[in-house]
Amino acid sequence: MARGLRDIKRQIKSIQNTKQITKAMEMVAAAKLRRAQEKATAALPYSDKLKEVVSSIAAGTQGISHPMLEKREVKKTGYLVITSDRGLAGASNSNILRKVYNFISERHQSKDEYAIFVIGRKGRDYFRRREMPVVEELTDLSDSPTFGDIKSIANAAVGQYERGEIDELFVCYNRFVNALTQDPQVDQLLPMENIGGGDSAASYEYEPSPERVLEVLLPKYAETLIFSAMLNAKASELGAKMTAMGAATKNASKLISELTLTYNRARQAAITQEISEIVAGANAQQ
Repeated sequence: MARGLRDIKRQIKSIQNTKQITKAMEMVAAAKLRRAQEKATAALPYSDKLKEVVSSIAAGTQGISHPMLEKREVKKTGYLVITSDRGLAGASNSNILRKVYNFISERHQSKDEYAIFVIGRKGRDYFRRREMPVVEELTDLSDSPTFGDIKSIANAAVGQYERGEIDELFVCYNRFVNALTQDPQVDQLLPMENIGGGDSAASYEYEPSPERVLEVLLPKYAETLIFSAMLNAKASELGAKMTAMGAATKNASKLISELTLTYNRARQAAITQEISEIVAGANAQQ
């Protein structure tokens, strides 16, 4: 019985240590999530203004032609998938990876029909295990990524579209709703078929020409949208991690309470047994 009590006490101590870790991780994720949300919000004015300028050129110039605005026959599709480098984030990674896998399986019969650009170890390892064609990868990003961190892979994906190596490009990521909800998205990035559909109240003059300005701005705009998706995915990752660590802390507290009750009952039973043995011994001597 004494050995059983020691085992329960040791288990309680181990869970208490784990609870301290998960609580600390929850607090760290909460602080990082706040910064990630602020960064995503701060990036919106730039992308909105860039979209306004691009839309103004595309809508106000007759007969404008650019490969990033024109739909063409699809022979090969690119998928830029954003995941995390580490786990402990609930179902955040598995949800987006499952959605992308099903989306690809429904649309393609051969691996030659698509190429994958992946951000994060979780996504890279997932696609490698399934022997899916990963043509570009990026890992070891910080929890506060900059545009320079993802510029290489964004430039590679957009560049392949411009060169005609792929005929459409999708960006796949978890859209941040709140700390409890992350919505897996598979959004078409290229071609930008409806970029000139909105009305712009601003009037611009362009040098040397609208076509030349558009040629420079469209790739930058596409890369900006990828960066915006990256910030969204990072906020989703941190929100999922905060929620998962919070749930783990609550489960640890519940388990400690149950084990403490078991320990007290076992200890009470041991004391009762000892008293019974003492009384029985005393009676036997009379």
